[in-house]
Amino acid sequence: MNRRTVIYVILLVSLPIVKALPGSYQDREGKNSIGQRFLQLQKNNFQALALVMFAQYMQGGTFGRAVKMAEDVTDLAKRCAAAARDNPDCLKPLDKIFLDRVCEEENLPGFTDCCAKKDPERNDCFLTLKNSSRGFISPFERPNAEAACKNHSQNQHLLTEHFIYEVARRHPFLYAPTILSVAIRYDEMMKNCCRSSEDLTHNLEECFQRQAPKVVKPIKEDGLRQEHTCGILHKFGERTLKALKLVQISQKFPKADFVTVSKLVMDVTNMHKDCCRGDMLGCMHDREELLHYVCTSQDILSSKIKQCCEKPLLQRSECIVNTENNDKPADLSPHVREFIEDKGICERFAQEKDTHLARFLYEYSRRHPEFSAQMLLRIGKGYEDLLHECCKPGAPEDCCSRGEEELKKHIYETESVMKTSCDIYKEKGDYYFQNELLMSFTKKMPQLTSAELIKFTKQMTTIGSKCCQLSLDKLLPCAEENLDLVLGEICRRHLRDPINPGVCHCCSSSYALRRPCIGKLEMDEQYVPLSLTPGLFTFHEDLCTTEEEKLQHKKQEMLINLIKYKPQITQEQLTAITVAFTTMREQCCRGGNPQACFAKEGPELIKRSEKMLSA
Repeated sequence: MNRRTVIYVILLVSLPIVKALPGSYQDREGKNSIGQRFLQLQKNNFQALALVMFAQYMQGGTFGRAVKMAEDVTDLAKRCAAAARDNPDCLKPLDKIFLDRVCEEENLPGFTDCCAKKDPERNDCFLTLKNSSRGFISPFERPNAEAACKNHSQNQHLLTEHFIYEVARRHPFLYAPTILSVAIRYDEMMKNCCRSSEDLTHNLEECFQRQAPKVVKPIKEDGLRQEHTCGILHKFGERTLKALKLVQISQKFPKADFVTVSKLVMDVTNMHKDCCRGDMLGCMHDREELLHYVCTSQDILSSKIKQCCEKPLLQRSECIVNTENNDKPADLSPHVREFIEDKGICERFAQEKDTHLARFLYEYSRRHPEFSAQMLLRIGKGYEDLLHECCKPGAPEDCCSRGEEELKKHIYETESVMKTSCDIYKEKGDYYFQNELLMSFTKKMPQLTSAELIKFTKQMTTIGSKCCQLSLDKLLPCAEENLDLVLGEICRRHLRDPINPGVCHCCSSSYALRRPCIGKLEMDEQYVPLSLTPGLFTFHEDLCTTEEEKLQHKKQEMLINLIKYKPQITQEQLTAITVAFTTMREQCCRGGNPQACFAKEGPELIKRSEKMLSA
């Protein structure tokens, strides 16, 4: 697949191909016909997306094997589109065709059990094998810049194809269109940096270092969000995902009526169902249909997405998601008292429970863009619980009105948590704020490795730096919705390798309550503290580094080990040990032989600290 082919893939995907698409999201049979897909996409597009799918399913497979399988499936699609539509293979659902082809391969460790299952369990099994954790596949090896440019000039088509394969297998949940658009950015980077390679004043390494972050940014951000959404769907079900999308769409398009918002919720949910089960071709077409509808319905949705809808398709979706919410209708009343005071609410709740709850969530969400989606879901759950209680026979007449006080209390508590966190962040700054989080989360989740604890708390600290500078009406959506991504990552880590019963409860019981549940976790009482072995606390001359970031990392690793050794450590004890460590470090680093000093003073510090902790 040469550069022209890849660009052709992107351009074709970006063209208005809606007329070739099925008219309804429910038209699943027509959409899943491999011959129909081939006609819609043409050979080069189909094969590029097939390569993405095989690389995502078989992350440990070789590049050559993935290319060969993509070619085989593309040949079948071509025959089915031409004249072989009565061939039984042509009538199979697309995901079945791809998995059948995977299961034809020999010597594929780990896939045998999945291949023995029947669909749809087989597909579910394959999805559980997808692993996006860092280190599962070795990171990209940065080639020598000059060698990379030489390779690009000689094997441009192979290089781009190989890049698509490498990105797809490292990001098994990433949208195929995102991968293809990233491939274009990659090719542009290679072209821009390499065309001046003969210029002696041109610094190749510097060029790649400057442009590479622009290439990888969509991979990290889109990949995390896609995996997060799929995690919600798989763990909490379609009803929860629909409720989340109902809130988000109601906030984004507050002038849209309930019927229109409900249609969008169904469309978005169906898109995610396709994407999350691995039907990347169906996923792409669902997205195309959805964006076409949104951009042709601007008059009833939003006046603020016009510029987004003028962008190429691959940039359109991200633009719409990130654009600000549309203005609320001028005549929208500030309250939704009819859901509390109306005499017929219990009858409506009994007759059409989900529709009634959806209307409440729609009306409340469109009035409150300053609330996070997760908080609105908690409000919706509170309203549902209220109706269950107040619609019982014999419930007091003022039962529903008491719910208003509970609502105010919850809003106050949520806002207070976020405001307090931001106050601490502003007072302490990045490093010391992260240390506060490390102390808290090491006690909650001591089973996590030091690297994991530092990574997750670093992400939370970044949220503080991003959100705490915002106005109050934007603080809550920014803070809780970004924090939800981090907690989702922690919960997916728990699914792969269980952490502890407290985390299990918070990650499994309720999506809406996940953040406050984890926030209320305290020390894991079942955890067996680390033993004081000779290697637990070591002090070497690298503590004298002048690179502040490296020194902070080493000190954070020691802090984690200290808490894992003594989970009940008090703030006073920690402060005293920190002061003693700082004194020792300054003393040893001033001397002529830091290593010898640490070898003598380190064990003494450990003895004094142990005595202090046992007091």
